[in-house]
Amino acid sequence: MKPFLLVAQREITTRIRKKSFLVMTVLGPVLFVGLMVAPTLIAMSSEAEDLNLIVVDHSYVLPGTPSIEGAQLAYFDPKEVTEEQALALVREREDVDGLLYVPESVNSDPEFSLKNAKLYTETTAPLGIASELESLLERYAYEGKLRHFGVDPAVVTQAKSEATVEAFELSEEGSEASGAEIKSGIGFVGGILIYLFTFLYAAQIMRGVIEEKTSRIVEVLVTSVKPTQLMLGKILGIASVGLLQFAIWIALTAAASTAVGALGLLSPDPQQVAALGAAGQAAPELDGIQAALGTLESLNLPGLIGMFVFYFLSGYLFYGALFAAVGAAVDSETDTQQFMLPLTLPLVLTFILSTSIIENPNGPIAVALSMIPFSAPIAMMIRLPFGVPWYEVAASMSLMVLGFLGTVWLAGRIYRVGILSYGKKPTYADLWKWIRMKP
Repeated sequence: MKPFLLVAQREITTRIRKKSFLVMTVLGPVLFVGLMVAPTLIAMSSEAEDLNLIVVDHSYVLPGTPSIEGAQLAYFDPKEVTEEQALALVREREDVDGLLYVPESVNSDPEFSLKNAKLYTETTAPLGIASELESLLERYAYEGKLRHFGVDPAVVTQAKSEATVEAFELSEEGSEASGAEIKSGIGFVGGILIYLFTFLYAAQIMRGVIEEKTSRIVEVLVTSVKPTQLMLGKILGIASVGLLQFAIWIALTAAASTAVGALGLLSPDPQQVAALGAAGQAAPELDGIQAALGTLESLNLPGLIGMFVFYFLSGYLFYGALFAAVGAAVDSETDTQQFMLPLTLPLVLTFILSTSIIENPNGPIAVALSMIPFSAPIAMMIRLPFGVPWYEVAASMSLMVLGFLGTVWLAGRIYRVGILSYGKKPTYADLWKWIRMKP
């Protein structure tokens, strides 16, 4: 067996026997499914109580007693209650949670009142209450202005129309729903997974190299294995561990998701479905599920999974070689900071630009990022669900392979010298010198 395969075998057996590997392999799917189920369980177990608010409207924008979601409004006569008296009432009474105070209008124009309204609460008001009150004031001020100009608000309401434009994609067989939201979600999740796992496992390579260097174990290993073979074995070994753990996560997550689905935690409310069915309507959740299933059927899921595996491996190998070189060049993990920023910046920048890639997956920025090996693993995974020409995929994959070979050669030149260098904090000039040094 070749030396680098022996090193890879050692890395695999050593890491899968660690308790941390077993714990994370089991906890990963549990945490993932928990994130999916937690919002549903929280919504089922807790319902926010409505706030009891006093309303003192000196502008008379709010006629009658309109209400909003999330709050019970008690309207007081502004001629009898001042702002100070209302605030004192909020402090004294336990059944009152706050005050909405609207000042007087200026020259019969409610704009001043709307822009200077105040909401007082004893504790931090729930999210959305202020915006609900703003919408309430704006709606009644708008209707008041219409009446002022002699226009019946009911006529304006009847004149409004709602338009729905459903996007379709043309194909040789006909047309199908675009499903941009589903495609965006698949691409974004794929990009996030590659982003996280590339950092996670590449950092493990760097820490492993630093540990062997500081413990002087590497001095024994290089007597029987070439430094480049040692580096390549560590990269392949940790890559195998990562793929094994990832495959177990997928299997356990699928099993857990099936179990959660059987319990009905992610299913639509049966009573709502029955009520809508009796009215001759379809449940919105069912419409969404049917649309999502239609989009998934139109996607080449086996091809996407294959592309994910390729870009996961190629991105990891690309960055793993560079992280191994950094680990070999330094004596401690604190010394890696000066070299980490240039390596991690392309991945972070691509992650930041992921929204732009989703909005225009075939634009010049998205195409360029999917061709550069530093950013291609994330950018191409985001683009693939939207459909990428085969020649762009082939070019990106070829550049990733060439990029990996280049980084392995470059990292190998640094690794063979840096792994046996101690006592000096290296600089970029030192790294360049090691790269140019003849074997």
